[in-house]
Amino acid sequence: MSQEQPRKPPSTAEQLPIKYGDVFEDVAGKLAAKTISPEDAAMMQAAETTVLGETKRGGAAAAMQSAAQLNEKAGVVGHRDVTAAVAAKGVSVEEMDIQGTRIVTESIGGQVVGQYAEVNPAAGGVLRRPPVTIGDSLEAAARSSADRPVDHSDAAAIQAAEFRATGSDFMTTGGLGAAAQSAAAVNDDKIGDKDKIKMGDILTGATAMLPEDKAVTAEDAAGIMNAEMRNQPRVKIHPGGVAEAAAAAARINERGM
Repeated sequence: MSQEQPRKPPSTAEQLPIKYGDVFEDVAGKLAAKTISPEDAAMMQAAETTVLGETKRGGAAAAMQSAAQLNEKAGVVGHRDVTAAVAAKGVSVEEMDIQGTRIVTESIGGQVVGQYAEVNPAAGGVLRRPPVTIGDSLEAAARSSADRPVDHSDAAAIQAAEFRATGSDFMTTGGLGAAAQSAAAVNDDKIGDKDKIKMGDILTGATAMLPEDKAVTAEDAAGIMNAEMRNQPRVKIHPGGVAEAAAAAARINERGM
């Protein structure tokens, strides 16, 4: 199953050059107005191949390759051209596993352009799984962001997730939210990432540390995402982070996967 699939690139001369906003409807800001270049597509293809073992049919790389080829044929970009924003921030393909469902998220220049959910055959796809809980989504974030230092946006998202799991507006003493806030404060005083407290240190085994838990809903995911974005200077969510894991979990629950 796939979500947020790229649109088919326009092909008439009047619509060239093809820009990121033409292909990916969720891309915003300056990147939306940038022309898709061949090297951009090559970077995404390499990322997909590295993580997925192949270029995904209907994925970001395929859409970018098609657009870049049309742009190059029209003479609006050169074969070695690369978009400045993509060169600066790169592309990424992240994956996480939530109760046997593989979630793949593709980002360009720091913006999410596609997300796909696939049942992992090894986990068994016949029996209906129990709903994905907030604890499950936090543990998924622990795996996908294990080595990333905890920052204040992470702490806010973790605290919001804990509030929603427990149904309380009060922080649990010694709970996940308190631990995450403390970790973010400690990390502020450290230079370099080596000695900082990481996401995996806080969220591994999160389910057992929650006094109560519940299935993730779209409302839960939106609240967690808002908390993470409000405390992020760039007003973005972390790829593979708490908000992204909660959103993926909510989609899985809505579709009964």
